[in-house]
Amino acid sequence: MKHLIQNTHFVVGGRIRPIGGPKLHLRNYLDKSALPVPPSSIDYTSKAQASLSQMFGNDSVGDCVIAGGNHIVGVETGNTGNCFVPTTAQVLSEYSAITGYNPNDPYTDQGCNEQTAFAYWMKHGFLNGTKLLGWIGVDATNQTEVEQACYLFENLFFGIELPDKWVNPFPSGTGFTWDVAGNPDPENGHCIIGAGYNNSGVTIATWGMTGNLTWNALKKYCIAKNGGELYVLLTPDQIAKGQSKAPNGIDWSELIGDFNSLGGNVPLPVNPPTPVPPTPISQVTLAQAEDWAISKFNESSLSKFSKSQIKTYINRGLSTNWPK
Repeated sequence: MKHLIQNTHFVVGGRIRPIGGPKLHLRNYLDKSALPVPPSSIDYTSKAQASLSQMFGNDSVGDCVIAGGNHIVGVETGNTGNCFVPTTAQVLSEYSAITGYNPNDPYTDQGCNEQTAFAYWMKHGFLNGTKLLGWIGVDATNQTEVEQACYLFENLFFGIELPDKWVNPFPSGTGFTWDVAGNPDPENGHCIIGAGYNNSGVTIATWGMTGNLTWNALKKYCIAKNGGELYVLLTPDQIAKGQSKAPNGIDWSELIGDFNSLGGNVPLPVNPPTPVPPTPISQVTLAQAEDWAISKFNESSLSKFSKSQIKTYINRGLSTNWPK
């Protein structure tokens, strides 16, 4: 399970294939007529390098799923201006909480399937305190849907069985490309995340590096038939971003309702009340204003007025009668 390349350890095999696939699928909530066309390319990695450059323990144990979740938190927080980077010790402690891993017993390093981790993050939250609201399956064979998911929610989460050629040899650094390279190997279960795309594929992050997963490789290895899964993770901030980018392109009420039926606790979006227009002020004619002003003169028996007295009487007449 442990491989040594260029004096750097990489651990592969830490992702366990889940028993069942995702219960919710993004395609069921899309209104294609109202969705914005995704940009031709997008990159959310540059502001998250402080997180994405970290192994989070995946150089010594099979915690790739847990490392991937923390990388997604780094992308989310990095793109709002304050990238959250936990310590390796914190991530390993989280790995223990989710899987029962005991650092003093190497046999307990058995990896994890992604849905077990998702359920934990929904109940307990990530290390920065943010709770996962839910996750949705994305069709890896549909490039447009993958682009829309990444553009709207700024993340993709891959469970994948790597072909041997991808890890023999291992990537030597940032900038690697994974293309179609033979059959997937069930012994090479691994989790990676996506945080961007371009015309050649998805920008992925794993083992402290970023690289490119081609569209053809995505279609081959990220489908259930080949042991792969592709999800988008949703937190409150990510849903808010998606709603701002596509307010009418996704059935948000139905999506959130389905999250809640699976154990979530997401408030349904509330349509803002229709504002009540102010009561229009009636038009005042010059003749009315003159009558109001003169009325106060008629109340006085004085035959001569000073300038200040005239102002006082006019103000009284207008303020008494002017529409409120």
